[in-house]
Amino acid sequence: MRVHVDVERCTGHARCWSVAPEVYELDDLGYNVTAVKEVPPGLEEQARKGALACPEQAITIED
Repeated sequence: MRVHVDVERCTGHARCWSVAPEVYELDDLGYNVTAVKEVPPGLEEQARKGALACPEQAITIED
C-alpha cells in the first residue's frame, strides 16, 4: 500500500497525524510533508483512517 498526499491542499489540521503518526509526517507548522510513502506492514488500517480524517481530502490510498 502507498499513500499520496497533495501537500498543496493540506491546510495543517494534522488530523491524519493524530490518527496515524507512524504513517504521516508533518513539518514544524503541522503541514503534511509525506508526499508519497510506502506504508509499513501492519499500518494499513491507520493509513486509511488518517486519509479519512483529512478534511481537505488531500490523501489518497493506492493498494
